[in-house]
Amino acid sequence: RTKDLLLGRGSPRRTTDPVAQPVHQDMVVEQVHPVEAASPVGVHNGAGNWDIQLCSPSKINLFLRIVRRRMDGYHDLASLFQAISLSDEVSISLLPETATDDIFECDMEGVPTDRTNLVLRAVDVFRMRSGVRRFFRIRLTKTVPAQAGLGGGSGNAATTLYGLNELCGRPGSPDDLEDWSKQLGSDATFFFSQGTAYCTGRGEILDPKPALRPTSMYIVKPEVGLSTPAVFKALDLDSRSTTDPESLLRLHLDALDGPDKFVNDLEQPAFDCIPELAMLKAKLKLLGFPVVSMSGSGTSLFCLGEPDPSRLPAEGWPACITNSDTFPWPIKVFPATFLNRDASGWYKSS
Repeated sequence: RTKDLLLGRGSPRRTTDPVAQPVHQDMVVEQVHPVEAASPVGVHNGAGNWDIQLCSPSKINLFLRIVRRRMDGYHDLASLFQAISLSDEVSISLLPETATDDIFECDMEGVPTDRTNLVLRAVDVFRMRSGVRRFFRIRLTKTVPAQAGLGGGSGNAATTLYGLNELCGRPGSPDDLEDWSKQLGSDATFFFSQGTAYCTGRGEILDPKPALRPTSMYIVKPEVGLSTPAVFKALDLDSRSTTDPESLLRLHLDALDGPDKFVNDLEQPAFDCIPELAMLKAKLKLLGFPVVSMSGSGTSLFCLGEPDPSRLPAEGWPACITNSDTFPWPIKVFPATFLNRDASGWYKSS
């Protein structure tokens, strides 16, 4: 039986979410897939080598429409998701057959390393759905900021699920992985597209789209968090955009301009919660970026293209933002690009 306590940093927490619970051996299908079928990248020797290391991307919402509030309290949305190169790294090794628990470690302070973490939820889902009765050592190296609206944790979960499947001889098909990922939250499913997808429902209904034209971009992340429930609580359904999401989708796919092309119905409620975010967006727009918009429920903003050199102060970009004392919190800027993958492989760092 899998223990609740992991080896590594962090203390255990009990959760009532059935997906987050450890998977007991008597719940596992009597089917074991040979790990020899995998093609490991290296062999973990305790000194930094791993069986497989994968890029774990994040995402932005190029537009996000809140369609309706559902009877179950959730909201239906319509959004064009795009994977981006701002990414973490997931490293995985298969532990010996005598192992009785997983080992999980993360280099970012404050990230839980118990089974509330989506990485370990992915491990539990993989064992339950694949029938593989093995344990793993996993290291998560973080770059993607938390509470940013970038789906970093969901990307970690999807990447872990993909990596475990590769390491164990692919017991799950691509369709299986997409289906299994739905137990890990709606954003996780998106990463099993090829990097561009129109998502509806709670975000879990995936309509893959062709890769968009590459563009330079920046993620601007103030070091302040905002919970998604708080943003939805502040949402005024009567103040949403009225633009048809399908028409917004066509603007992006056909590379056309149009009103509300980058609309996010959660932007104004996020600004209502933290008014300084609206000030930050206004300052970025003054620098001449063609597009400045919030991703997800925030608090990150994405800027497409480059600033206008004639509008930059003497310190230049991005120092004019990262060194600014205008705002009550530090701000980080991350360069990024759109990121897509081949159907036969995973995302690769650009």
